[in-house]
Amino acid sequence: MEERLIWVECPRDAMQGYSTVFSTEDKVDYLKHLLTVGFDTLDIGSFVSPKSIPQMADTSAVLDALTPFKGTNRFLVIAANAKGVALAAQHPAVDVVGFPFSASEEFQVRNTNRTREQALTELQEHAQVLRASGKGLVVYVSMAFGNPYGETYSEQDVADWVARIQESVAPEAISLSDTVAMARPETIASLVSCTRTAAPHAQIGLHLHVPTGYSLRSGLVQAGWKAGVRRFDSALLGFGGCPMAQDELCGNLPSESLLTYALSERIPMGVSPLALEAAHNAARRLFL
Repeated sequence: MEERLIWVECPRDAMQGYSTVFSTEDKVDYLKHLLTVGFDTLDIGSFVSPKSIPQMADTSAVLDALTPFKGTNRFLVIAANAKGVALAAQHPAVDVVGFPFSASEEFQVRNTNRTREQALTELQEHAQVLRASGKGLVVYVSMAFGNPYGETYSEQDVADWVARIQESVAPEAISLSDTVAMARPETIASLVSCTRTAAPHAQIGLHLHVPTGYSLRSGLVQAGWKAGVRRFDSALLGFGGCPMAQDELCGNLPSESLLTYALSERIPMGVSPLALEAAHNAARRLFL
């Protein structure tokens, strides 16, 4: 098993539910700082309805402005329907498209106006479009650790959906997303084990949302790493969350915490700690 940390920084997730709509210029200025850090992938924007997520309405303009400075960085954008996937497939700066799938039927309908069966059928069509355009695909399985709607939840059900996704489209990664901060170390360990058994060829990632006051002492990152997860999503300062999930957002796993863990365990990574510190200062200027 690869011991290197695969690090996905998520400025899109940090920004999308923020109360202030940032200007394109401010976004580009901030994102330029992230280009120097060495993240494996930058989750940088989304091609979704501007009525639903107004913060992301200028994603194409942001990508255009960053293209001359992109270098070897990989850009990921979120797309949830055929129109968004087509726009992402056509943009030369996009490398990977993230598709939002949900373990919760209610959230799948709320987020994309599709049932899970409909979403999986359409995902197969999206995968063909992306392969034809040379783009990668990542599937995010939201509500992977439970939901706030009172729906029946089981780890085996999540694992079965992961297996179906892997069999249907074989994405480069399937990321288990704790949309409403319900995960615990023991549930991370058991769900990852269950999904790895059901889909042994899938690269399993973790996209953790965490409550206010999160610290590494909670053991979430440690549990994921020990369970064999090597791909982690995070956001500087821990801002973010899904505005479609509930009224009060849970933050993202802070990038600073992930760096602390990687350094303490001497885990190989492509990130420069000094460059991440400079990006951290830029994040403070933008968000605080």
